[in-house]
Amino acid sequence: MVVKNVELKEVNRVEIINLIDNSIDFTSTVRREEVQQVHKWTRARMGERWVSEHFSPPLAEHGFSVLIRVFDEGDSHSILFDTGLSSEGVVTNAKRMGLNLEVESIVLSHGHYDHCGGLVAVSQVIRKDIPIIVHEDMFKTRGSISADGSVRKHAEFPSAERVKPAKYVKTKQPYLLADNTVLVTGEIPRTTDFEKGFPRQRVSVDGEWQPDPWVRDDRAVVLNVKRKGLVVISGCAHAGIINTILYAQQITRVDKIYAVMGGFHLAGKECETRINRTIEELKRLKPLVVVPSHCTGWRGILAIAEALPEAFVWNSVGNLYQF
Repeated sequence: MVVKNVELKEVNRVEIINLIDNSIDFTSTVRREEVQQVHKWTRARMGERWVSEHFSPPLAEHGFSVLIRVFDEGDSHSILFDTGLSSEGVVTNAKRMGLNLEVESIVLSHGHYDHCGGLVAVSQVIRKDIPIIVHEDMFKTRGSISADGSVRKHAEFPSAERVKPAKYVKTKQPYLLADNTVLVTGEIPRTTDFEKGFPRQRVSVDGEWQPDPWVRDDRAVVLNVKRKGLVVISGCAHAGIINTILYAQQITRVDKIYAVMGGFHLAGKECETRINRTIEELKRLKPLVVVPSHCTGWRGILAIAEALPEAFVWNSVGNLYQF
């Protein structure tokens, strides 16, 4: 697949609010000025009275979703990236944090159930003809093979009818949104020798389960902040978080990596072997902020925290990141 470079516009400021992740932590200190926990920013924006009358702690679950806002020269855009595992998690957490979901587009990182589980509920709340950026492979019937050889079938990807009036937009190529300020990478080339996809994945072909380890629909979102560099946000990084960063650099022609966030998929027997190599490459790429979450797993997160202590941030549902 021949891919042309893209003209990703620089923005003055980016806000990223974590709506869904595997963990929540209201009490630990945060050492970086770019990060605010949910209690702090909701009080600052909505006021003490609103917090006392309306705020409820958001919920954590095995899934991922972030609300992305970009600001540039008086313009702003809002994008929802992934929709978590449960049907109502994103909608519930947004309400508890005083957020509206009036976004102009939805991007799905890939078709697994822990990233699209809340899509139908979100589309029913928004009720507008907005694009949902997808890849054709998201509609495959998928499953995961167990140690005993049995295959656990995944939940079906929502049909186009269920998300109306929003509409699916299918693309394999890089795709620009929000007046060219938000980039969806499209399919990510697999160039490293240690990032081998998701070996346990299976896909149903003519009623038979077949190996499908590469998860070709895996994509990331990329932002370009003035005087800082790229912010790379991954849902699960089945393509490999290093492959993802390298591809973002390639198609944007921007070398500087400011922040890397999201699921790095370093959990599980097959993927934990990648932890050391991933850390070596992250050290070489020198991001100033690293926020591993969701499927990175505790072993991967702990190793990254120890290897990159100045850059590391422990993610929590409700965290606000301002770059």
